[in-house]
This record gives sequence, C-alpha cells and structure tokens, in this order.
Amino acid sequence: MEDDAAERSSFVIGLIENRAKEVGVAAFDLRSASLHLSQYIETSSSYQNTKTLLQFYDPMVIVVPPNKFAPDGMVGVSILVDRFYSSIKKVVMARGCFDDTKGAVLVKNIAAKEPSALGLDTYYKQYYLCLAAASATIKWTEAEKGVIITNHSLLVTFNGSFDHMNIDATRTRLLRANLLQPLKDIETINARLDCLDELMSNEQLFFSLSQVLRKFPKETDRVLCHFCFKPKKVTNEVSGIDNARKSQILISSVILLKTALDALPLLSKVLKDANSFLLGNVYISVCKNDKYASIRKRIGEVIDEDVLHARVPFVAQTQQCFAVKAGIDGLLDIARRSFCDTSEAIHNLANKYREDFKLPNLKIPFNKRRGFYFSIPPKDIKGKLPSKFIQVMKHRNNVHCSTLELASLNVRNKSAAAECYIRTELCLEALVDAIREDVSMLTLLAEVLCLLDMIVNSFAHTISTKAVDQYIRPRFTDNGPLAIDAGRHPILESIHNDFIPNNTFLSEASNMIIVVGPNMCGKSTYLQQVCLIVILAQIGCYIPARYGTIRVVDRIFTRMGAVDNLESNSSTFMTEMKETAFIMQNVSQRSLIVMDELGRATSSSDGFAIAWSCCEHLLPLKAYTIFATHMENLSELATINHNAKILHFHVDVKSNRLDFKFQLMDGPRHVPHYGLLLAGVAGLPSSIVETARSITARITEKEVKRMEVNCMHYRDIQMVYRAAQQLICLKYSSQDEDSIREALQNLKESYINGSL
Repeated sequence: MEDDAAERSSFVIGLIENRAKEVGVAAFDLRSASLHLSQYIETSSSYQNTKTLLQFYDPMVIVVPPNKFAPDGMVGVSILVDRFYSSIKKVVMARGCFDDTKGAVLVKNIAAKEPSALGLDTYYKQYYLCLAAASATIKWTEAEKGVIITNHSLLVTFNGSFDHMNIDATRTRLLRANLLQPLKDIETINARLDCLDELMSNEQLFFSLSQVLRKFPKETDRVLCHFCFKPKKVTNEVSGIDNARKSQILISSVILLKTALDALPLLSKVLKDANSFLLGNVYISVCKNDKYASIRKRIGEVIDEDVLHARVPFVAQTQQCFAVKAGIDGLLDIARRSFCDTSEAIHNLANKYREDFKLPNLKIPFNKRRGFYFSIPPKDIKGKLPSKFIQVMKHRNNVHCSTLELASLNVRNKSAAAECYIRTELCLEALVDAIREDVSMLTLLAEVLCLLDMIVNSFAHTISTKAVDQYIRPRFTDNGPLAIDAGRHPILESIHNDFIPNNTFLSEASNMIIVVGPNMCGKSTYLQQVCLIVILAQIGCYIPARYGTIRVVDRIFTRMGAVDNLESNSSTFMTEMKETAFIMQNVSQRSLIVMDELGRATSSSDGFAIAWSCCEHLLPLKAYTIFATHMENLSELATINHNAKILHFHVDVKSNRLDFKFQLMDGPRHVPHYGLLLAGVAGLPSSIVETARSITARITEKEVKRMEVNCMHYRDIQMVYRAAQQLICLKYSSQDEDSIREALQNLKESYINGSL
C-alpha cells in the first residue's frame, strides 16, 4: 500500500441513493484500514445530512453512480458532488458496481469482527444501500491501488445500529472522531468512567500505565494497513525508486509491529492487578493472548533482535537496512556493505572538509528528501564559502550546502539503501503472509492502544493537572433531567483564572431555557460550555462541574455564528435558515438543541417572528433546548408556555457603563438600552444615541405592560409547573428517604402558601 501520509485526506467515500430519499455511505480510511458504513433518510433537498458526513470525513475521492435515479425534488448525489465538492476527485462507476449482495459478502469477508457483532447480520436487507456503496468503494480501491484486501483485517463500523450521538459538524470538523461521535450506550460510558475512577484513585497504576504506553509507537494503529492490503502482483524482479519506497514502508511496518509486541509484556505486568472491567478485559483479551507471542516469535526468526522503531531519519534508515538477520540473503549482505561503505565515505568527507576549509563546526545532517547535506554556522564562514560548495542557502541560523563529491556519494548511498529495501522485502514475504493470517489480532491491539491512550493520556492526564474535585464523574439517566451544578467551559477556564461557573437545569417540566442579556455578557460561552460538558460526559470523561447528571443525548444541533457562505451563494440569513431548517426537520425527543441569536440576520419583525415560531415548534417536544437571544420580548414565551424558563446574565449599570458579572440568574432582567450604551462607548455621536434612546423608550413601555398582564394571568399554572419540576428532581435524587420526605413537605407548604 502506498504511503498516504502526504495526502490531505485518506478517505475514499462511496455514495448512493434511492427514490425513497435514503442515502447509503461507505467511508474507507486507507490510513487506518477501517470501513465506516452509514444509511439514513435524507430529510432535506439540500442533502444536509450528507454534507455533514462529507465535511466530517473530508474525503480525497468520492465514488458515485451515474445520476439517473435522484428522488423527486433532489438533485442527486453526483450533481451534489459537482456543485459543492468540485475540488475533490469524483469517480463515476457503473450502477452494477453498486451491488449490495457482493457488498454483503465483501464486508463479511474483510471485517475483523463477525457481522453479528456489528449488527449487520440482521440488517443486510434493510440497509442494502450502504453495502452497495461498500461494494463500489472497495472495488475502486483495489483496482486503483493495485492491492487485495486481506480477509478479516478491516475495522468495520456500522451506524445503522445508532450507537453514537451525532453532532452537527458545521463548526467541529477538526475534532477527533471520538469527540464527533460520543457514545450513547450508558453501560459502555460507565465502563470508561470506572476505568478513569481507578486511574484517579491509584496513582501508581496511572503513572505506570502512562509510562508503558510510551513504549508503543504512536503509529501502531496506522501501520496495520500495510498488512491489510496485499499487492496483486508480487515478483522477484522488482526495481525502481517507487518499489524501493514501498518496500521501505513495509519494512518499517514490520519493525514497528515488533517494537509494539516487545512492549506487550510490560503492559501485561502493569494491568495484572487492575480492578476495573475495561482494564481487566484488556489484560485478558490482549496481554494473556498467546497469538501475540506467536506473532512475535515468527518475527524474531527473521528480524534481528536489536532492531527497534526509530524516528530520527538516518537511524530509521539504518535500522530498516539491517532489519533482517545477517546470512539469510547473500545479495542483501552485499548491498549492506555498500550502504555502510558509502555512509562511512560521507562522514570521512565531512571530516576532510572540516580540516581543509577550517570549518570545525560543520555538521552532516540527513533527511529523506535531500539525503546528506552540510550545515555550517555563519560564525565559521570567513567571507564567502569556497566555490567547491554548491546549493548554498540560509536556513534559520545555519547555512546549508552540498558539493559534487557529496552529491555523488549520496546517489550511491541511496541506491545501496534501495537495494537493501528490495532484498529485505523479498526476505520478509513469507513472514508478512503469516502476519496477515492473524491481522484481526493486530486490529484488536490497535483498538486497545487507541482506547488506552485516550483514557490515560487524554482524560486522566487532563484531570490530574487540575485542582482536586475540579472535574467530577457525571451520572447518567435515560429520561431524567440534564442537571449541571457549577459547570465551566473546559477550554476557557484554563485561559481565565477567574472563570465564573454557571448552573444548567432542563427536565420534562422545563425543557427550554431562553437566555437573555447584553452583548459580551457570556451567552455564547455558556451555550458552548453546555455542549462540551455533554460531549465530555458521553465519551466517558469527567466533566468540569461540581455535580452533573446527564440524560443521554442522541444528537446535538447547534445554530451559532453569522457568516455568509460565498461558495453556495448564501447570505448570512439564508445560511442561518438552512441550518435551522435542518434542525427542525431532524430533531428527536432525545436531542439537545443549542441556538444562538436566531433571526438576527434579517429584519427585526421577521427575525422575532421566526424565533418565536421556532420556539413554539420545539416547546411541545421533549428535546432539551437552550436558546440565547437579544430579543427581550421573547421572554413573553415563558409567561404563556410553562415548560419554558427565562434566565439572564447579571449586569450592573454604573455611570452609563456595563459591569459584566457573567453570572446566570433566574428570570428576565431588563438592562435599559445596553445597545445604546455600547454604541456610545464605541464612539457613536451623542446626538444619534439620544434620539435612539427616546425611540426605544416608547417601544419598550408597551411591551413591559403586556408582560405584567401575562404574568398575572398564568401565575397559577406556572406554580404547578415549578412544583412538577421539583418533583422530577426528587425522583432522580440520591438522597435518603427522610431527606426526601422533608423536601416533599417543604414543597407542599410552599405550594399552599403560594410562595413557590
């Protein structure tokens, strides 16, 4: 398989649709040897679901059928790619290549896990489109790359079982896959949290595991693709730089695998006494698995014991040339002598130049592209360099150059190394074939190492650098409230030492929060904070809060920011409406919706009407919604819709200046003319500000009177909803029976007295 490290992306995507507006997606990651299948109903004519997935995967190639069967009202996936992804290579394959029957057989053969473990055995007929897309994607990849995929070698994931939460990826494309697809299964989330609990309470285990994971090369998961793809034509007459490069990559993969397997006994020693289910399962399934020792033994029969994975380019090249034990191949031994002779000649040449040209600090670095070259500090150069030195260029604090003698030796050295690589690959052919037979075990090892790296080096390390109890373990419910006590923004709190925490509470009795407040008071930060806390919780990490209980979310929808989309010829308002339409069409009872300043990009009356209407559409649903706005008249929603709650960010006005407290508080609060105050600070002429002040005073007077009438009219119903909200809290409370009885008695008295 070619080295895809230089590619902008490593994904090949297959897309197909039917007339029922269903879309099948197969995303083949060549770098990590994984196949991701998805099938869903495309709910919008603009293909918003499909765009979100394509934005997430950022493919280098998109494979589509001829555009003949687009559903009514849809342009078709082929035209969609032409219109919005013209910079990505599009491949049109015959409809017959999108064969779901062949796709099902292919997936069954290449998947490292059984189809039943993926949920595919019961979904073959229902989710035929993603299997058809897989058939075309694999067919193109094997033909284009000239390889055959090894049986039971690929990590296949299937999103038809909806195991992951989906996040609107408009502004989160750069996040890692785990952050973009948090888990929804509470048992799996808690298994990760149990593991994190053990690491946080057992300092010795945490530091030992952290040290051991450093022994495993970081590229372990990516290197597996070189065992998953087998060249279609293997001959003994291989030559040329390209073939030498491919041979070098394969040799590097074997060395890296040996290094990883050498570290397994150390991992076994650390995990032997671990108590959590996740770490115990890793110990049993990986550390105690005899297959890995067997693979390591086979490697040891061919590869020299002292060879290790290296990052320094020349050291890595030397390790690769001398990977195979001496005496196995005579021609390889001759090529090695030539490689050593030229390497020695290059260093002797450097010593000669140091003496002849009085350059005591001349160094001879090496990189893959240039080979060897000279690096000389400017202080050693008196005037100009001798004419013998060519390709002179200044690089940072040194002068880089070469000579004709060095260039000649470089060519000979590179040729000798290429011969070593090609001969070494021939020696490794039987070993690599044997490794391919157990490639599913290597896939398991890569999965385990990635999971441990995430939990130990990301989650546990981050938490350990914070003060005690700054991060806590979240609790989960299926239908309970989203309750966060003293939540903080996990990124901004590390920048601002005086970050102000805020609470969040959403339940069936109060499933919408409308947050009001002036510009710069903290509304957008608060919305991001809630989303990040929910994501952290559902990937199995502690959260930055004093307490948190989370209702598992299936999708997070966000409507934030205000920018034109010039590529699709969409104004700020049109972009805003498209994103809002996608939310309204796809929201479910288990979704979390976060909307910031909806309607601000059009006229005030139309914007207000749209915002109000969207709120009324969302209120009857059980989806949890947080809505930030400058439109203070939206506060009226809470007076006539009893499951909506108004919150405001506290601001003091002193001497016509706004003093931001960044503290979220109950109820609406009218900060008079905060826009005018900020306009004055910005330098708008005072005459203009005063005229605007008199106009807005007349408008707000009428609105305040109407609000007062509504509050009195709906007061009794509001009390009922507040009582229901507190009962829901007590339902999911972990307090003892006496405390709950006392709380119920207090609630009863408050309700009777009308003070609730």
